[in-house]
Amino acid sequence: MVEQPIIHEVPQVNEQVDQHDLQENVDATLRRSTRVKRSAIPSDFIVYLQELDYNVGVESDPETFSQAMNCAESELWYDAMNDEMNSMSSNDVWDLVELPKGAKAIGCKWIFKTKKDSLGNIERYKARLVAKGFTQKEGIDYKETFSPVSKKDSLRIILALVAHFDFELQQMDVKTAFLNGQLEEEVYMKQPEGFSSIGNENLVCKLKKSIYGLKQASRQWYLKFHDVISSFGFVENIMDNCIYQKVSGSKICFLILYVDDILLATNDKGMLHEVKQFLSNSFDMKDMRDASYVIGIKIHRDRTCCILGMSQEAYINKVLERFRMKDCSSSVAPIVKDDKFSLNQSPKNDLEREQMLNIPYASAVGSLMYAQVCTRPDIAFAVGMLGRYQSNPGMDHWRAAKKVMRYLRGTNDYMLTYRRTNIFGSHWILRFRFCWLH
Repeated sequence: MVEQPIIHEVPQVNEQVDQHDLQENVDATLRRSTRVKRSAIPSDFIVYLQELDYNVGVESDPETFSQAMNCAESELWYDAMNDEMNSMSSNDVWDLVELPKGAKAIGCKWIFKTKKDSLGNIERYKARLVAKGFTQKEGIDYKETFSPVSKKDSLRIILALVAHFDFELQQMDVKTAFLNGQLEEEVYMKQPEGFSSIGNENLVCKLKKSIYGLKQASRQWYLKFHDVISSFGFVENIMDNCIYQKVSGSKICFLILYVDDILLATNDKGMLHEVKQFLSNSFDMKDMRDASYVIGIKIHRDRTCCILGMSQEAYINKVLERFRMKDCSSSVAPIVKDDKFSLNQSPKNDLEREQMLNIPYASAVGSLMYAQVCTRPDIAFAVGMLGRYQSNPGMDHWRAAKKVMRYLRGTNDYMLTYRRTNIFGSHWILRFRFCWLH
């Protein structure tokens, strides 16, 4: 006879829980809680939206068109906007038409961003025209929006293979990637600020391509790329929709797509050249040659020793600066034996909650989590513990988060390293191909 599982009621977040009492009273009679339910939108989210001082991505970049035109780098920003408008024109993104009766035009805005290298130095000034997709109506302006991205696990697996088999590893960037996606719905947009057509200011843009900001833009780009790359003989991995593989005899090529960043790993230079040529003929591409910096990850490689390393020094330094921990003293470990975490450390009254109101705890945990997922498994346990208290963190939890940042301060140059190993047998490629297709 199968035993029926005992179901326990989950305590409220602000209810004190004694773990020993919970174990001893497993069979106690359950009762309905009389505590008042918490708001569906915790204050942490509101604080996060208001944390302008901690917004990593903007730093000193302009936030509006007028700011860009009145700053010291106004000429550079204007050139960047001109480049974006030229891309719109060359890709035939829209037609200027009169707004049909009953239709509504969505707005658009300029997003300004300085692109930096792995050392944090400015490479170029970039302006992106973005539609205000939050004003789109489901079922009218868009239907489906889901678009996959490659997993970090898949990236690390392929980089491990690159180190072991000494594959070529090169990087390409798709310029204005989303403009390649075909728009299936009728969407009208106001003309961009500062670039209205002279004499046609009353007209609107009837979009033909899915520009950035539209809810369906990323999906339409993925569908377009998938169709194009599949026509060249690449097969998509059944476990990760943005990892592709092409095999021709003993030649093999892996392709990793992360929005508009592409990594190519292959054991044959001829195949590498063919793939890059095909991509360049299909899209407006920038050839970055040997991969060195992708999605915030610095790639170090010593091919003579078959060693490949991944680090996030620039990203970690940016996080430390964001949370004003750049000049903090370092810690020897992210967490130690005597560190204790419990719900008892969460705020219990209005005064304690007021104290935590302007502390960006959730944002800090999220920033640490990205480093942990990519290259820093050594902070995984500490970040996992901190994540348990995001709904109602206390000062002890915040101090623990800063301790992890102090640890990263002293280890920001640590690398996740792969090297040639005897793990892979001589028939590994054959088995891997079988798993890919099944």
